[in-house]
Amino acid sequence: MIQAARTALDKFWHNLFYMASVKAFLRFGLAALGLLALSVSALAQESAVVTFTLDFPGSEPSHYLISVSSDGHSSYESDGKLSRDSNADPFHLDFSLSPGTSKTTFDLAKRAHYFQGQIDSNKKNLASTGVKTLTYKDAQRSGTATYNYSTIAAVQQITQLFQSLSLTLEYGRRLQYFHRYQKLALDEELKRMEEMANENSLQELPAVVPILQGIATDTSVINPVRARAQRMIERAGTLRQ
Repeated sequence: MIQAARTALDKFWHNLFYMASVKAFLRFGLAALGLLALSVSALAQESAVVTFTLDFPGSEPSHYLISVSSDGHSSYESDGKLSRDSNADPFHLDFSLSPGTSKTTFDLAKRAHYFQGQIDSNKKNLASTGVKTLTYKDAQRSGTATYNYSTIAAVQQITQLFQSLSLTLEYGRRLQYFHRYQKLALDEELKRMEEMANENSLQELPAVVPILQGIATDTSVINPVRARAQRMIERAGTLRQ
């Protein structure tokens, strides 16, 4: 009888341990599946990228590329000349796009069907305004299209957005160069930049605030230039709010 009791007790503990192990495994499996689903969802959101490229020989810059991620992290590359006699001077800038402009970018990409299919108007006798390429990519889809001119409203709007952004970043590029090598050129450049801002022709001024701050705080720069740079910083702060 004692042996039978021991056998029954061993079976009890064995079954109890087995059931606990199964439950623990199931809980672990469900937790792992939940984490995997969250990771896939996060990856899908974080990996969304819109890229705009312009190639236009004879213009300044003749080539530039803007890449915008759905989390706002963005980059800009161009090869414009900083003076009439200089060679192309590669420029790269990493910056954060504002939430509003980032949302607008991806909303327009969605309205343009993520650039899948034909977006060029194919109209003859149109003047060339450069070869433009729009690309969209995330975990589920991708699309790319090259065009000179498009009649699709969303494509027109996103093109204008990126061209205005390039204009802003090129001002920052030249200001950075002039601040280092030609301080006397800063006044005229900032004056033109301020005029373009007054005409609402610039996009994302906060992206070049670090460059403007470097000028505004440099006591070797004349006061009128520093004051103009400070006004642009204050304008950028207003736009960010």
